[in-house]
Amino acid sequence: MEQINEEEEPKKSFLKKVKDHDVELLATFVRLGVVVWSGFIITLNYVDLPMIKKGQSGGDITFVASVFTGALATFGLNTSNSKNGKPTNCPMQQKKKEEC
Repeated sequence: MEQINEEEEPKKSFLKKVKDHDVELLATFVRLGVVVWSGFIITLNYVDLPMIKKGQSGGDITFVASVFTGALATFGLNTSNSKNGKPTNCPMQQKKKEEC
């Protein structure tokens, strides 16, 4: 009688298999997807399409606008208008200056 001795590799979890670079890339694509989705929904609120009827109010896009603004902020973009002449404090710009 022969015994077959197979060494089984321990199953690794998904997060242990994926490298840090891959996780960062995935996170960037997810954030970009949220920006595209919310921008599309906001655009649909202002564009008249013949096949889609809107109510008189046009819909409330407050939540989608806040998601859009938050997703843009993760990329270091600011959608507010600063009329006081002071530059906006952007942490991403400070990080880039420190790297140089």
